[in-house]
Amino acid sequence: MKLLHIDSSALGDYSVSRQLSADIVAELKQQASDIQISYRDLAAQPLLHWTPAVADAGTAEGREGNTLVEEFLASDVVVIGAPMYNFGISSQLKSWIDRIAVAGKTFRYTEQGVEGLAKGKQVIIASSRGGMYVDGPFAAFDHQETYLTALLGFLGVTDLTFVRAEGVAISPENKEQSVKSAQNAIPSLVAKLAKAA
Repeated sequence: MKLLHIDSSALGDYSVSRQLSADIVAELKQQASDIQISYRDLAAQPLLHWTPAVADAGTAEGREGNTLVEEFLASDVVVIGAPMYNFGISSQLKSWIDRIAVAGKTFRYTEQGVEGLAKGKQVIIASSRGGMYVDGPFAAFDHQETYLTALLGFLGVTDLTFVRAEGVAISPENKEQSVKSAQNAIPSLVAKLAKAA
């Protein structure tokens, strides 16, 4: 099994999404003896934002983009640490997405519509949010999980799961409870994914 682990939080050791993504990967390692892990820290080693020059296959940046696409397509499981920043995803994660969402490689346009070409992989998103966005008055502000669901679906990913810690900025007690709840969900989630594989 090839696993691609992506972190995108700028908070380093204080990051909830990093903590959860690491917990998910550790659980996957326990349950799969043949696992091969590739890791990218998009905050420590940020990618250039997309421009035509960055996409040019004749440049170092263009070759890096090809590597990112190949790495994504070759993975069986992708674990993404994705914090909510200002109701959306981090710019670091957006840069990675802009480099892997490539017409003719991860999706294509056909007469019947768009076809995603990144089918057959499992994606687990370690999602962290300062407030409460699943239900209630701020649900319409969620442009993090809704965007990731739509984007990955566009690329052909239908096996998508969120491990969520919500309300982590409300109080230390709320953060601790939310993180523990997310962590407690990980073993059964990974076991279910292993059975489906």
